[in-house]
Amino acid sequence: MAPVNIRTDRRGDVLVVTLDRPDRLNAAPPAMFEEIAAALRERDGARAVLVQGAGRAFCSGADVAGGALSAADPGAATHRALTDSYNPTLAMIADLPVPVVSAVRGPAAGIGCSLALAADFCVAGDTAYFLQAFVNIGLVPDGGASWMLPRLIGRPRALRMMMLGERVPAATALDWGMVHDVVPDAELDDAAFALAERLAAGPTLALGAIRRQLHAAQNADYAAAMAREADNQRAMRGTADAVEGGRAFLEKRKPAFRGN
Repeated sequence: MAPVNIRTDRRGDVLVVTLDRPDRLNAAPPAMFEEIAAALRERDGARAVLVQGAGRAFCSGADVAGGALSAADPGAATHRALTDSYNPTLAMIADLPVPVVSAVRGPAAGIGCSLALAADFCVAGDTAYFLQAFVNIGLVPDGGASWMLPRLIGRPRALRMMMLGERVPAATALDWGMVHDVVPDAELDDAAFALAERLAAGPTLALGAIRRQLHAAQNADYAAAMAREADNQRAMRGTADAVEGGRAFLEKRKPAFRGN
């Protein structure tokens, strides 16, 4: 069945996933995240993924209209949406074997903030802002935000976002180390795609191992992190890209990686 909440476009080796509810500032019902997960499962050899929003927003948060708020048991409905749809998709992104870039203009709020920051590289337009507004409606952050934000920006800044519920504009997000780069909105699409294309031209297996070992290291002690690195290094040494990288180094030329 064709997705109704997102659009996908294969541009060379990059899979572009566009959140496509611009009239709702790309507010995300559970079905949107299920469609994202399906698109990621069906990458068909894509060597990088770019996630972006249609219109003037990345994602204004979860769309609960007609969902949790109108359910007989709102708490149970919210829990089900998180455990069945939102969280599995974010976990899939964390374990994806290829790099992920997000392009953010306008709001990245709530679950949209978590989605944007789940990428390896978040490129923000100058109108972008990041928001954890849950406290303003008597709720708590979700989508892994309480795990992710302290690791990105430190506990004091994470608490500031979560307990004060204030917007973090793009320039501040860059200063805090939350995003990779900030560019004018008019240049955002090209800049984010160029970065995704650069990653797609790299040694895909090694890039996938890097992103997953970094994620695992955040929950491991020093010795366990080094052991995982050694295991991954052994596996990468057997790849064609590593052979090509070594030859290119010795021959003083740019390597031509093929993702195998």
